Amino acid sequence: MKKIIASLFLVSAVALPCLVQARTVTLNTQLQNYGGEGAYLAFYVTDASGKYQKTLWVAGKKSKYYKHLSDWARGSRLNSREFDGVSGASVGSGRSLTVKLELADALIDAGYEIRVDSAVEDGRDNPADARAPLTAKGAGKPVAGRGYVKSFSYDM
Repeated sequence: MKKIIASLFLVSAVALPCLVQARTVTLNTQLQNYGGEGAYLAFYVTDASGKYQKTLWVAGKKSKYYKHLSDWARGSRLNSREFDGVSGASVGSGRSLTVKLELADALIDAGYEIRVDSAVEDGRDNPADARAPLTAKGAGKPVAGRGYVKSFSYDM
């Protein structure tokens, strides 16, 4: 019996990594020139119906401002487990932000979308400022933002 259990454990250890494949994805964001403080940005994945699935990155260190990233805040419920370890500094006017991360292959070409919410202190909040379908063909193709984001693209 011990040999069977050990064999099953070994087979599982070898097979499981094959089931959970991921690839490095680079998020590229260029901000508009605007007056004001640095922008807070939330990058997240939604399913085909627009329902929040996962936080990818949050730009802006002060979590008290995260509520202004409204679609992301509602979906993530501002649960710190959703954004711990995936945050950095806010992004200034006209600046760009490049972030590399691991993304599960199962999300690609499966109806998911990457969204970017943006907000600036004393400025307006822009839920889903930029939206890009998460597809292999969409990689490298910039989409225009409708607020502080001038353009957003991702590379695989």
